[in-house]
Amino acid sequence: MIIAKQKRKENIAEYLLYMWQVEDLIRANKFDMDSIRRTVIARYNQPEEVLKEIEQWYEELIDMMQSEGVKEKGHIQLNKNVIIALTDLHLQLLKSPKEMIYGAAYYKTLPYIVQLRAKSGGEELPEIETCFAAVYGYLLLKMQGKEISKETMEGIKQISSFLALLAEKYREDMNGELKLDE
Repeated sequence: MIIAKQKRKENIAEYLLYMWQVEDLIRANKFDMDSIRRTVIARYNQPEEVLKEIEQWYEELIDMMQSEGVKEKGHIQLNKNVIIALTDLHLQLLKSPKEMIYGAAYYKTLPYIVQLRAKSGGEELPEIETCFAAVYGYLLLKMQGKEISKETMEGIKQISSFLALLAEKYREDMNGELKLDE
């Protein structure tokens, strides 16, 4: 909760990846709050009232995951809404003549997106979600200590750079600094 709030303000891409990690953490703990208290919440060095807020946050996420039917896989609507917002902004940025650098970054990333979609086994995700899924998959492989090919690293580097630019544009938009149609 503390990290999520901070990341949401500072970097929407990091926030989304963190929230996907939290969803997987809840799944790994089999939706058991006692287990989450022991393995996750106990590690926070916070006052009692903050720990209670964190616990309530996890309980609410568990409820959302169960009621939205994403116990095995998938993402809660809260996280899907971030993808939708980023996709909407992405499309606006592509249409704006003022955002040629963004457009160039996208077209440099597009071959990797196409390649990932071809490997996904027919699952049609929005382009922005495909990018996030690739970065998240890379992070999981890295945590597992698995070897990552040079080609994959090249693709992840480009996708990460593109998502960082999108996240920066999102921050500018949220702060009222992004002027697309002037």
